[in-house]
Amino acid sequence: MTSAEAGSLRRLAPPARRFLAHRKGVLVRLGLWSLAEAGQAFMVGQAVARSVDEGFLAGDPRRGLLWLGVALVAVLSGARVVRGVFAQLAGVTEPLRDGLVRRAVDRSMARAAPGGPGGTDRAAVSRLTNQVEIARDSFAGLVLTLRSFVFTAAGALLGLLSLHPALLVVVLPPLAAGLALFLVTLRPMAAAQRRALAADEALGEHAASARAALRDLAACGTGPGVERRGAELVADAAAAARTLAGWAAVRTAALGVAGHLPVLALLVAVGWLRGRGVSVGALLGAFTYLVQSLLPALHTLMTALGAAGSRLLVVLDRILGPEPEPEPEPALGPGSALGPGVESGPSTASAPGAAAFAVHTAAAPAVELRAVTVSYGVRAEPVLDALDLRVAPGEHLAVVGPSGIGKSTLTRLVAGTLAPSRGEVCVAGRAVTGRPAAELAALRVLVPQDAYVFSGTVGDNLAYLRTDASRAELGAAIDVFGLAPLVERLGGPDATVRPAELSPGERQLVALARAYLSPAPLLLLDEATCHLDPASEARAEEALAGRSGTLVVVAHRLSSAVRADRILVLDGVRAQCGTHAELLGRSPLYRDLTGHWNS
Repeated sequence: MTSAEAGSLRRLAPPARRFLAHRKGVLVRLGLWSLAEAGQAFMVGQAVARSVDEGFLAGDPRRGLLWLGVALVAVLSGARVVRGVFAQLAGVTEPLRDGLVRRAVDRSMARAAPGGPGGTDRAAVSRLTNQVEIARDSFAGLVLTLRSFVFTAAGALLGLLSLHPALLVVVLPPLAAGLALFLVTLRPMAAAQRRALAADEALGEHAASARAALRDLAACGTGPGVERRGAELVADAAAAARTLAGWAAVRTAALGVAGHLPVLALLVAVGWLRGRGVSVGALLGAFTYLVQSLLPALHTLMTALGAAGSRLLVVLDRILGPEPEPEPEPALGPGSALGPGVESGPSTASAPGAAAFAVHTAAAPAVELRAVTVSYGVRAEPVLDALDLRVAPGEHLAVVGPSGIGKSTLTRLVAGTLAPSRGEVCVAGRAVTGRPAAELAALRVLVPQDAYVFSGTVGDNLAYLRTDASRAELGAAIDVFGLAPLVERLGGPDATVRPAELSPGERQLVALARAYLSPAPLLLLDEATCHLDPASEARAEEALAGRSGTLVVVAHRLSSAVRADRILVLDGVRAQCGTHAELLGRSPLYRDLTGHWNS
């Protein structure tokens, strides 16, 4: 036995003793039914032997038939014994399953609770479903087979001894040889089972991670790497399965030795046994004990102990054993997972050890984030982690990155519609968190992907954020954004707009023209041009960048990013900022995104 297996047994022995100690009544009743099974096995062989020696060979067929009737009753009584055994077995296996489920849930909850080791316990799903059921089924199988083998073997061996001691001399050596070969396979099979379970958990965790990141994989073009890793894990699982199959073949050989050699040995030794006074009936009774009782029980024992026993030990150790040490938290700093700063080109740090996006200007930054962290949950991984960002007044910043990386979260933070978990967000030198909606409206305009157009006139929709706009200013906005054909189709600026009759792109143009007319100094576009064709998008962004104020755009196309003064790349590992040319040289993700956009 390996040191790991010995340690597992030492850890599992105390809870196993406590578990069984609380179920003494069930175990006693199970033992009584097992004694009945031993008596049944004993009576079948005895009845066959006596039916031959005392009945048919003695010229008394009625007596022979009577003993065969006794054997039939003993066989039929096995159904009642099996029913009683299974009735008591549920009193042991079901509490075990319930206890294992509670333990697995408690471990996951403790990991996720404040003060716990933290992190995502992806293996919890495997423990709650696959591994708990493995433990329950394996435990039930072991109880059944061990109990059946012990009592059946006791009844059969006692029957052989009562028929003639010489029968044991012939039968026991091949039985012992098969059992010894079988026991040799237990340790390597347990190790192989442990590797198979570990491979199953690793493959499940990889599949869960890949499924949750499908959009990012497609956006970043990193699918082939993830696919290769998945193929490696599948290969590992297949290798573990092949190893188990190899040891299963050895176990089958052991079963052949123990299951067939005793019968062959008995046939070969018939002459020797007859010379020592073994009767014909005793020989037939011995064959009955072997074929009907001892060898089937031995076959079931080897099958269950070889497979279920090793699985049970490994699974119980995983569920009841100590909590694995959590992986160390990554060091914070440039290069960490959205660490305390974001790299840029020439910049000044807003805090020690943090790189900040800085534009040297006497005026307050148009946007400033100071060590901002956002998490959607107590123990959830941060979407943005200690991010520092400065955008100068009048600057045009594009934000890029894979789906779900935090781009929309960033625009909501700056707009003041989302409060950070930690840190401070300022617009024009003033904190936006908790500020009244009227004050926020004077500071910024957020245009989301799903543009809002209400039922009213065209002029009302365009002047919604600036009610004192003149007809000339409305006309200029209509011309700048190419809305003239739409306005003419609707019937002019005073015509009524029915939002359902506008296409998504037309609604976006109306919302962008409305933002263009707004007096707010900051415009935030969260993929607000995704339904426009490239030419319309370019015209809209150039118009918005040309107005007085600052523009922050979550880019939908490469051309949108190239038009910006600087580009912020959020990649979940290391956020970076710079011009298009700088990022092509410094950011592998930006190069991947550029290739994806151009493909």
